[in-house]
Amino acid sequence: MIARLDAPLKVTGEARYGADRVLPGMVYGYVVLSTIAHGEIEAVDTTAATSAPGVLAVYTPFDPLALRTPSLPAFGDTWVPLQDKEVTYYGQPIAFVVAETFEQARDAAALVEVAYREQPARTSLLDHLDTAELAPPHFSGAPPEIEVLEDGVESIEAALAASPVVVEATYTTATQNHAALEPHSAVAVWEDGELTVYSGNQASNMQAAELAMALDLAPEAVHAINPFVGGAFGGKGRTSTPAFLAAAAARSLGRPVKAALTREQVFTATAGRAATVQKLAIGAEPDGTLVALRHDSWCHTDTARSFVEPTSHGTSREWYATRNLSITQKLVPLNVPPTTFMRAPGEAPGSFALESAMDELAEKLGMDPIELRVRNNSTAPPGHDLQWSSKHLDECFRVGAQRFGWAHRPPGTRTDGDWLVGMGVATAVFPALRFPATVGITLKADDTAVVATSGADPGTGLLTVLSLVGAESLDIPADRITPRLGDSALPPGGMSGGSTATASAGTAIMIAATKAIDELTALAADPGAPFEGREVTYADGRVFAGGESLTFGELLRALGRESLEVTGSSAPGEELTKHSFASWGAQFCEVRVHKWTREARVSRMLGVFDAGRIINEQAARSQLMGGMIWGVSAALHEALEIEANGRPANADFAGYLLPVNADIPEVDVHFVEYPDTLHNAVGARGLGEIGTVGMAAAVANAVYNATGIRVRHIPITIEDLLEG
Repeated sequence: MIARLDAPLKVTGEARYGADRVLPGMVYGYVVLSTIAHGEIEAVDTTAATSAPGVLAVYTPFDPLALRTPSLPAFGDTWVPLQDKEVTYYGQPIAFVVAETFEQARDAAALVEVAYREQPARTSLLDHLDTAELAPPHFSGAPPEIEVLEDGVESIEAALAASPVVVEATYTTATQNHAALEPHSAVAVWEDGELTVYSGNQASNMQAAELAMALDLAPEAVHAINPFVGGAFGGKGRTSTPAFLAAAAARSLGRPVKAALTREQVFTATAGRAATVQKLAIGAEPDGTLVALRHDSWCHTDTARSFVEPTSHGTSREWYATRNLSITQKLVPLNVPPTTFMRAPGEAPGSFALESAMDELAEKLGMDPIELRVRNNSTAPPGHDLQWSSKHLDECFRVGAQRFGWAHRPPGTRTDGDWLVGMGVATAVFPALRFPATVGITLKADDTAVVATSGADPGTGLLTVLSLVGAESLDIPADRITPRLGDSALPPGGMSGGSTATASAGTAIMIAATKAIDELTALAADPGAPFEGREVTYADGRVFAGGESLTFGELLRALGRESLEVTGSSAPGEELTKHSFASWGAQFCEVRVHKWTREARVSRMLGVFDAGRIINEQAARSQLMGGMIWGVSAALHEALEIEANGRPANADFAGYLLPVNADIPEVDVHFVEYPDTLHNAVGARGLGEIGTVGMAAAVANAVYNATGIRVRHIPITIEDLLEG
């Protein structure tokens, strides 16, 4: 194991993020947001703003920047600001002020006067559930309604009615924002008709492609650079408003433009996680065997229906063996900011509902919650005949129960002074995916190698993974590998999202390394080469023939070459026709609730995970610990409150609560390691997102164990526990 390569740069402040770029002649842009949730812009008075000190331009829908709507296969259209007068949510970008300094742009933006023709706005999911419509097909292709019934069963309702034990409840989860440490920003500069954009993003090649389409440029005329990304997890998967506006304004003005959202603007001018309502009914035999499971889900989305939070499809469709299954997914369009992928989209909020309901079922059965889950272990998704490629969830629970002291969990309240103490558990599952990825390997005459791809490292440790997998594949020490990321000029590495980067890029590295070694050994035997006409092999960074050997650098120097370059590409393929793939985990949590104040504190956490081969244990532990902290945040802290007029009531870090160090105890992570080479040649499965799955339910289940109060919504507040 090696330390994270980016760590010294980040902790010393030497890492340069997109907004850190300062270019000669650079000017600053400031985004103006709408102050209504629904309507049309009738007029924009920019007189005062354009005459303010330092102002170079004010762009509005009446005087827009030249931008087109880009569209990428499998991702669809990306919204581009200032292209029409319609307002669909409070805080929508509607104007852009550019001035010599940031302060001048900000102050001038306050002088822009907007007249609206306001229309009624729909801003509450609960108030508009009766207007719900079926969601489009899940991104896996699954329809919004799925029903699997055993022979002779007429309906899911009949299966539930015939079940000896039934639990039925409704669960809700709150709207959330990614709240990345680095706000969305961009620095754009044009030179000789070509654009360079420095902007934190999860896929530099996709950002370059979207900007090229938006600006009507050839793809090769756009260069997107994002070597460091200050947090993303879905929130920076598409090109941001600052990037579109900075790029277009820089072309219009002939000067570099920097634009960055303020913290408050991030809550509306980007996309977040939808609120959900989930109704579950589970029927079981007295021994805990599931007979029927019905999971009906609703989520809000924006009026463009840009994204659906697939809570039922991401959980109940696959997690447990059941003879009868019915799931539905519906959406409710609202005049609220867009929704998008957010760490474990669907699985995180969906697991709160499913795993709370399973806990309620265990309580009603008088059964240990772990025993109930293990008893209904699925060998394949219900209704599918493709078995899981590798699954050791039962071992995760067994190891976790022993490490956590689950056997000492009392059936009811345990006290420690003025604190009520409880334990909770939940299953965590996240699909194991791969995206198409290409990686370039350059063997150099100084016996080092460059491993490069355009993919991003938003704190996930991918830079280090490139070094480790590259070193293993080329059979050389990791300190002789130079990894490169975050540049659209590099081979297209796809998006860093969906917990796919290690499996995707790692497999491409292995393919590229094989090509490099094949070319190297062929070169060594070519006419005029050191091992002409002989059989050449490769090991330990050297080529061998007979009793002689050369390092690959020595060979390249002997041939008068500075380098050898190859690329390798990987994509999901026929394995998808043979198996189902997922990562697995068991989440354990201990909660203390103060007897008098009803303050809830997480005192211990343990996650035991089966995610295939672990490439870098330090980075893997960090990812999972971070995910578990996200789960605590969802359970006890996070909720974006939308007022009736569409305005966020707490769009800042004072009112939008996030956990701090004092809220988080030591987090224990353990791996059950079984390499999954049926999924990919590296044997690794995704683990960036599974850490947050199940954690909120484990917290809520622990709160119930401590207090006897079942809270079916998150975040759980003091008021919820005072009622008991």
